[in-house]
Amino acid sequence: MYNNRKSTIYLPIAFALVLIAGFFLGASLVKVSMVKKGILSSIQSRRYDPVNDVISYIEREYVDSVDVNNLRQSAIKGILSDLDPHSQYISADEFNEVNDPLLGNFDGIGVQFRMENDTVYIINTVPGGPSEKVGILAGDRIIEVGDKTIAGVNMPTTEVMKLLKGPRGTKVNIGVYRRGYDELIRFDIVRDVIPTYSIDISFMPEPGIGYIKLSKFSATTTDELTKALTELKDSGMKSLILDLRGNSGGYLQTAITVSDQFLSDGKLIVYTSGVNRPNQYANATAKGLFEDGNLVVLIDEGSASSSEIVAGAIQDNDRGLIIGRRSFGKGLVQEQLSLPDGSAIRLTVARYYTPTGRSIQKPYKAGHSDEYLAELHERMLSGEFESADSIHFNDSLRYTTPAGRVVYGGGGIMPDIFIPLEKNENYRYFNELLGRGLVYQFCFDYTDRNRPALKKYSSFKEFDNNFRITPETFNNFIRFAELKGVAPNSQGIAFARHELENLMKALIARNLFDEKGFYPIYLRTDKTFLRAVEEAKAGSRK
Repeated sequence: MYNNRKSTIYLPIAFALVLIAGFFLGASLVKVSMVKKGILSSIQSRRYDPVNDVISYIEREYVDSVDVNNLRQSAIKGILSDLDPHSQYISADEFNEVNDPLLGNFDGIGVQFRMENDTVYIINTVPGGPSEKVGILAGDRIIEVGDKTIAGVNMPTTEVMKLLKGPRGTKVNIGVYRRGYDELIRFDIVRDVIPTYSIDISFMPEPGIGYIKLSKFSATTTDELTKALTELKDSGMKSLILDLRGNSGGYLQTAITVSDQFLSDGKLIVYTSGVNRPNQYANATAKGLFEDGNLVVLIDEGSASSSEIVAGAIQDNDRGLIIGRRSFGKGLVQEQLSLPDGSAIRLTVARYYTPTGRSIQKPYKAGHSDEYLAELHERMLSGEFESADSIHFNDSLRYTTPAGRVVYGGGGIMPDIFIPLEKNENYRYFNELLGRGLVYQFCFDYTDRNRPALKKYSSFKEFDNNFRITPETFNNFIRFAELKGVAPNSQGIAFARHELENLMKALIARNLFDEKGFYPIYLRTDKTFLRAVEEAKAGSRK
């Protein structure tokens, strides 16, 4: 049904959901309570704890051996899933995987990799990191870690990361395949602190206009943003485009400090409220680095939580324009409680409200997380991604900003300027290429085969000015796609050729220069970004 819609190249944010685990006693077990009088006496002699008592009973009497820890985890997950969609249990095994992205660093070997043909392929090494220091190169394949073979064994990415990560100062030996060498090259790498970044890129796409792509709200975001704003202002920035598309959130406090950069002293940013938590209000200070210039914020259905706090604060204070599509609609605040076994619980403790008093949490039913997750799909089916007229808000949730703009609560932030996903039959061919990942795969293979020749581009600027997708390369891609099962469509090819060539160049640049090579090229055909540039220019002329 949606093959004729232009797809975004970013995958929708995937939310981890848990199912309710219950314990049921059938009629065939009625007599058990009469036989096990000793257990009943023990239960009756103290305060009844149904969860622990049932688990203890299962451990003592079940026909087969059971993993008690798994039973307890299932019970906790079931309890939390009956509360709301965002309260969750994090096992000890999952803890680092879930929390590391928000800490701003982790201990590891310092490589960016992707799984390609069931092999770990190095995209880039972290500058100054452990892998770069020992001579690991972009294009290398990691075949072995220690005495374990990780290539060609269908090892999940999470398991690969566990092998490569480890406490700083510890050593790991890896075996690498490199083009031109007959045997594996072995490296001893001493793990160290590896920084992670929440800003993918900050640059000036046009004179006077800055662009910042913020991917998450982590512990280092405030410092990163301060540095980026300072550098852009020093370069003459008068207008800023802050891209929060696909940003699913992070720390509440970071959302507050980010908003503070753009709002004048005393402006309300957000407040939170819960039955067991008194109202807490966060106001802007006088420390903002960009309180007066033209500001445009980009959002979409993947923008959630902290992203919505920032967008709501900017919109409700009439500070800037919001452009894109309606955001996800997560207005619940979680608090993380670490448990003695290394696991943790994230419990919803409050709701947050934008300065006008609106809650942007979309409706949910306790215990129905699957329906909550499916809501984005329902938006697609209703045509919301194509037309703002398909979106209907409850008049009882209508609010007005100080400047008289009408805004609504009850389900995400509605942008001031709506940018639809285009519906056009001619996009069918383009979408099928994207949906099958063929553009990514071809550009990956192209970079791998031509890396020696591509090394002549010593900088992104040199690459951008001189590299072109030649007719031969483009036709090779069309033949590649045909071999992979996508028949050529002359009308679809002609219609999308410019966007397709631009995306191919952007992906090759990403393989060479990371995100700093990707975004400046990709954005040239991004209609939401292009509209933001228009609005930034118009604002600067006022």
